[in-house]
Amino acid sequence: MRLAGILFTVVAAAAQTVPVDPALQTIGRTRWPEQAAVSPDGRRLAWAERGIFTAALGGSDARTVEIAAGGSCDKSSIAWSPDSRQIAFLSDCAKKEQFDLYVATPAGGAARQLTHLNGLVADPKWSPDGKQIAVLYTEGLAHAAGPLDPVPAETGVLESKIYEQRLAVVDASTGAVRQISPADLYVYEYDWSPDSRRFAATAAHGEGDNNWWIAQLYTIAVGSGETKSIYQPPVERQMAVPRFAPDGTSIVFIGGIMSDAGSTGGEIFQVPAGGGAARNLTPGLKGSASFLMWPKLSRQLYFTEHHDGGSAISKVDPATGQVERLWQGAESINLPFEDYGISMSDDGAMTSAIRSSWKTPPEVWAGPIGGWSARTHFNADVRPLWGEARSLHWKSDAFEVQGWLLYPVNFDASKKYPLVVAVHGGPASEVKPVWPKEGFNPALLSQQGYFVLLPNPRGSYGQGEAFTLGNVKDLGGGDLRDILAGVDEAVRMAPVDAQRVGITGWSYGGFMTMFAVTQTTRFRAAVAGAGLSNWQSYYGENSIDQWMIPYFGASVYDYPAVYAKSSAINFIKQVKTPTLIVVGDRDGECPAPQSYEFWHALKTLGVKTEMVVYGDEGHLFHRAEDRKDVLLRMIARFNANL
Repeated sequence: MRLAGILFTVVAAAAQTVPVDPALQTIGRTRWPEQAAVSPDGRRLAWAERGIFTAALGGSDARTVEIAAGGSCDKSSIAWSPDSRQIAFLSDCAKKEQFDLYVATPAGGAARQLTHLNGLVADPKWSPDGKQIAVLYTEGLAHAAGPLDPVPAETGVLESKIYEQRLAVVDASTGAVRQISPADLYVYEYDWSPDSRRFAATAAHGEGDNNWWIAQLYTIAVGSGETKSIYQPPVERQMAVPRFAPDGTSIVFIGGIMSDAGSTGGEIFQVPAGGGAARNLTPGLKGSASFLMWPKLSRQLYFTEHHDGGSAISKVDPATGQVERLWQGAESINLPFEDYGISMSDDGAMTSAIRSSWKTPPEVWAGPIGGWSARTHFNADVRPLWGEARSLHWKSDAFEVQGWLLYPVNFDASKKYPLVVAVHGGPASEVKPVWPKEGFNPALLSQQGYFVLLPNPRGSYGQGEAFTLGNVKDLGGGDLRDILAGVDEAVRMAPVDAQRVGITGWSYGGFMTMFAVTQTTRFRAAVAGAGLSNWQSYYGENSIDQWMIPYFGASVYDYPAVYAKSSAINFIKQVKTPTLIVVGDRDGECPAPQSYEFWHALKTLGVKTEMVVYGDEGHLFHRAEDRKDVLLRMIARFNANL
């Protein structure tokens, strides 16, 4: 078998390496809770993990109850009723892959199916008066598909039907469904007003995947559907997590430069509910706000943060702007790459979170902020199969940069080890300690006898908005200097063999890998996953070109020079580094022609290279055998050259 042959090569290439299968098995059997939610009264906890479960918080009865038991159908998206007596959730129990809205009591028993929909449904939220449940509904679209999924094959006249995600309300008693928002408006996120009469929503006209970066803030009347744009952000500020103030007079949101929908970071802004200028509540925040929680009985607005390579929870008084950090830790408090914050009771006293790090697998925790206790023990027998992680800091230009250095398994301080730099995607993202999931995972190189440097260069979250804006119109410039300075720091403080250094990354990390080998000969091997080599041609090839405007200042047709200076292909004759290139043939975010262009140039110039194209895969690979194949090829490439 092809995979078995690759595994043999990996093991034989270096005596210190070990088979990768045990680590993949450990990751594969790790159980990941999808969500944890505290009831509004703070007395019960609910979570989703292969079903929906509840348990009391406090008292002598801490039994776990599964609600809506039965079958192998999926259940997710918990929403407590305002009186804490019911739980709404989504399930495809009635019809496979068609999710509908159900309601159950936290004590368990049969759930009541409220809706019989035809299309995608997501993000249920009860109205504050408890009479209705809102959902995001895409009528007629059978399967979820986003920019990370394989793009459809296109032939003939290129036309596309736009499926708009709309706000709909469901009567909690009868199940009657009414779509509220306009048919030509794609709604991304929303929140109820305290009087249950309006929504605050981020939305944009046109195709949903591409227009998130130009979304505006709207109010939408529940009764009439009247829709009003109350705030249009500047081009460098994307919006996420709109929240009504408890008094209904204003709306807050997170605003900042964000390269990917769902990867949220920035500062907190407030606008009047009737429209007007946005006021920055957290100017100069030394982190990146990632989620907002405003308990209805509190004057304080709580938020989670990306902070210095880890997580934090803070609160801000909107009246005074005073910010107080309540907790911080070297861990993740939600799913990898998805920060849905923490759940809070109405008084803010009880919270829940999904916590994990490189040392501890994910579990549901609950309690006061920073005083949590574990409420699940799914992964009590799971142990890490990768090395110790240490946080590094180093100076680069005017910035202090942070990154993580993973040590080799069975580290011996008397030996010198090779180093692989793994650059994260985004660029607006942050590497923080999190239990690994399946996928492109350079952290597993630690198991193979490598140091792994995971830098958070400028453009990343965690050091404030000025830092996140630091690579605008300079992609591959200052951020690459930050990475190279991080290599220097790793060599200085650990037994790294400076002559055996490699680089890898996926998406933006794939671009940085391609660009780095055109700028320096420091790397002896490179593996570029889903990368891009030519920003000028990329602009016309990818399916989400709106994300580029904030980073380049204008389209490639108006400002070609800034795109050209960051294009690896323009410096291709300087490459000496052996490079492996991998990509999905239906990648819409970083299309395969970008990888072809780079591979063809290296091959023509006589640089050792190989390219592997994976059929029917998008930006993220869905098939386990393809993910494993990429991992084994990456290890084999570094073993052969380092």
